[in-house]
Amino acid sequence: MSLSVRQVFIDKVHSWSGVTQQPHRFGGIEFLFNGKEIGHLHGDHLVDLLFPKSLRDQLVVTGRAQPHHMYPDSGWVSVYLTSNEDVTKAIELLRFKYDYLVAKRDE
Repeated sequence: MSLSVRQVFIDKVHSWSGVTQQPHRFGGIEFLFNGKEIGHLHGDHLVDLLFPKSLRDQLVVTGRAQPHHMYPDSGWVSVYLTSNEDVTKAIELLRFKYDYLVAKRDE
């Protein structure tokens, strides 16, 4: 039996030091590091992450993410999980955000 996308995310993100999870206020699972949100997963089909606006713009222009499905002019991005490549891309972005938060903590 294959793992669900949700379980793949949980297993991967929980392997990173200091990561916790809790229910997200709009549904789904929110992943946290040091009390700050890394990103959240809605079901098995959508990941949302918040970045500084300039970084968000780069991610959208390079095709690594799409503007947020509800707040397209914000720093939020969305990754729709329609293929294995999308899952890999979303996990890479979650790791990128995690590394960003670790670096901010260590400043």
